[in-house]
Amino acid sequence: MISQFRQERPDQRSSAPIQLGELLRAPDSPPGPLPSAPSPGPTGVEDRETGRKDGTERVRKKSGGTESSLGTSSLFRKLRSSNRGELDGGKGETVEDRGTRAAINSSYKSWVCPKSFVHFDAQSILFDLHEAAAQRGFVTQRRNTATGASAASVSLSVSRSSASVNDPIYSSIEDLTLSLDQGSTTPSLGVDPLDCAGAQSSSPLLLSCPHFLNETGGHGERGDGGRGWLRKSNASVSVVEVATEEQATRLERLKLYSIEHVDLGARYYRDYFHGKEHSNYFGTDDKLGPVALSIRREKLEDTKDLKDQYQYRLIVRTSELVTLRGSILEDAVASTGKHGTVRGLPLKEVLEQVVPELNVSCLRLSLSTAKVTEQLLKLDEQGLSQKHKVGVLLCRAGQSTEEEMYNNEEASPAFSAFLELLGEQVLLKGFTKYAAQLDTKTDSTGTHSLYTTYQGYEIMFHVSTMLPYMPSNPQQLLRKRHIGNDIVTIIFQEPGALPFTPQNIRSHFQHVFVIVRVHNPCSENTYYSVAVTRMKDVPPFGPPIPSGVTFRDPETFRNFLLAKVINAENAAHKSEKFHTMATRTRQEYLRDLAENYVSSTPLDSAGKLNNLISLASKKRERTKAREGAELGAAGAVAWRVQAQDFSGGGGAELPCALGVSAEYIVLIDCSTKEVVFNCFCADVIGWTPERLALKIFYGRGDHIAVRVPEGGAQDIREMVQRLKLLTVGCETVDMTLRRNGLGQLGFHVRLDGTVAEVEEYGFAWQAGLRQGSRLVEICKVAAVTLTHEQMIDLLRTSVTVKVVIIPPYEEGGPRRCVAVCVWFPLKPSFISQERAQCKWAEVEGQERARREPTICLPFFFISAHLCYCVTSSPPHHLYLFPAVTLFHPFIHTRGLD
Repeated sequence: MISQFRQERPDQRSSAPIQLGELLRAPDSPPGPLPSAPSPGPTGVEDRETGRKDGTERVRKKSGGTESSLGTSSLFRKLRSSNRGELDGGKGETVEDRGTRAAINSSYKSWVCPKSFVHFDAQSILFDLHEAAAQRGFVTQRRNTATGASAASVSLSVSRSSASVNDPIYSSIEDLTLSLDQGSTTPSLGVDPLDCAGAQSSSPLLLSCPHFLNETGGHGERGDGGRGWLRKSNASVSVVEVATEEQATRLERLKLYSIEHVDLGARYYRDYFHGKEHSNYFGTDDKLGPVALSIRREKLEDTKDLKDQYQYRLIVRTSELVTLRGSILEDAVASTGKHGTVRGLPLKEVLEQVVPELNVSCLRLSLSTAKVTEQLLKLDEQGLSQKHKVGVLLCRAGQSTEEEMYNNEEASPAFSAFLELLGEQVLLKGFTKYAAQLDTKTDSTGTHSLYTTYQGYEIMFHVSTMLPYMPSNPQQLLRKRHIGNDIVTIIFQEPGALPFTPQNIRSHFQHVFVIVRVHNPCSENTYYSVAVTRMKDVPPFGPPIPSGVTFRDPETFRNFLLAKVINAENAAHKSEKFHTMATRTRQEYLRDLAENYVSSTPLDSAGKLNNLISLASKKRERTKAREGAELGAAGAVAWRVQAQDFSGGGGAELPCALGVSAEYIVLIDCSTKEVVFNCFCADVIGWTPERLALKIFYGRGDHIAVRVPEGGAQDIREMVQRLKLLTVGCETVDMTLRRNGLGQLGFHVRLDGTVAEVEEYGFAWQAGLRQGSRLVEICKVAAVTLTHEQMIDLLRTSVTVKVVIIPPYEEGGPRRCVAVCVWFPLKPSFISQERAQCKWAEVEGQERARREPTICLPFFFISAHLCYCVTSSPPHHLYLFPAVTLFHPFIHTRGLD
């Protein structure tokens, strides 16, 4: 990750930094480099070199370059030469260290950003100045530990009484100089009791490992109701302030697999500050350490009710990776200046409104140089990369060990067919695109490789059979030199291959393994099954593997697999090792900016002229901020709530942050800092407010429930006001329905809970029930959890029928979301039998389909792009639809004969 910040030609983030071992070794760690064979350094290929035995560092240069040609000393070299003890605490902490960290974390109260500040992205919602100050000391405390597959390999070898320190099982050719000893395997690497079910399960493809978590299929993410509701995955939600023109394409954005664990908000400075008039301020706060602020005032478009409106866009960067990004309306700032003028408000007052705890006196205006902009862009976008490298190993029948897989000299027909599916074979000599450290000049790393692109990402595969083979070297160093340093590795298993286990791999960098097994290779009935195992500190990632599903369609499988490996590497960068590297790099960049790129102009100098003008006049008091000014903003307004978690079946409450923007509603778990729920505002159909609680209904009637503490009734009112402004939903209505003399309620209900017709002037009609109303609760049971038969039975047999409904639109149509599909679990065999009868249905306009449904069709997914429905009345025909059309629960059809 850090390698891209060198002033030399940058490479993609997954490359191992030079002398990472020294960087991660504590001062008291013995210098125990792993034995490794020397690797030739081919022209054009970046190698990882260790330090010399005499303690001096070898100056490494790219071929054809000299030390003078590289310019001044890069920041990365400053990192290498700094105190080795200043490393972050993590998995290598002792029990005492973790106890100290926990005590400090519990000793401060979380800092909450004022509601008047509107957040640009999801991670900004949990920005915490108090946490940044408390964690500052731990940036200097990280001990050495085995990471990646090496942690599993070492624990296996230690458990064998016959193993010795000099056994080859301890060797690695990564040139990382990370010392592995028995003490480096700590109890913290054991099985986490909070791991999801099945994480330690085995399968024919994969064995369980105490240091890794397995995904073998059937486990969705948190917040997924599992009732056919289409949405972005939680881990893919980043930017919540979405431009109006992009909101119109929300359905198109759901057609492909989500790219997850990417901080897209990191482009905030590039998109909204770079090339525009703004100010940067750097300084060193006594509690926070080095900080960097960017602020820009921009005029908003005039509306019918408001003229001359301005807002301040703001970025607050500390040593923590979480960054405050967003904006605040000028009317929301209490100021001594006048709102809406060309001059603007004193910046000091704006910052005091947003981050009053920040010592603004330490800030100085940055130098107006291109170098400052360049450094800020690198600082903000250090975690972004459009380039990925993935290892691919062939595992033949009867094989399972690392040596066996590396020593497969040639590709088999089944492996060749898989590679052809995966990407394009390219000639390396003269290759101008992303090469992933492969030699593109002298063929020293092979003549060909595998390359592809997916959703704008470049992927170069390090294929074992395409890398040089050395008959005299059983470790195959030239192959492992590349694949062993890849974060993500695909293990391709032929029929008869033994189950894979990470304990057979020795690498500090291989954090995720994607196991692909081929069935009936090189035939018309070829299909693939998939399993994944990841290091314990790597968060889960999608797309999820369906339970019991194999992949037969090549295009569907390719898209799934490419999205999986991209998300795997993105998720791995959130592991402790890479998080530590990124945090320390960020701190050094901030320190460099605060010390070397500032002028002598303090932040409050901009207001001195105003003070001089008003010396003779009476001191002005600050005008009050306009209450609720932020409720119409496009970004996310956030509240701290207790949210009910129904994933465990008990409905326990979680401390969360609820964010509502013009595009999304998100719930973020404050403890894990993960998005646990998201939906489009266009999916919201209603809400039930109470004094200190709120239910928000979305989709076909699913809901989330949040609660605020005593004294937070105003927060509930603000949430409701925000929902009224941004959604098409409305407040729910409670009804108690009576029966007539025949025991009838006087209305009919469709399978999705909407009322088809109401007997005019009957008891239900008199109670206020109208055609188009949606039943969301029947006798305190969520209607979305019931089948149509269960709904009818509950309405017929209940003595007292109490329902919660969402009223229809004024014109009578039911309120619907735009991202619902109804699942219909047909047997896969039915698909193949009826494909000859497939026809395309004609889909009418979105508004009419949403407001005036005429026919209900159940849908089922064949792939991420294709689904089918079956007519409900005989003769039963199968119809194929593009997946994008499924965002309407009911579809107008013509000519279904």
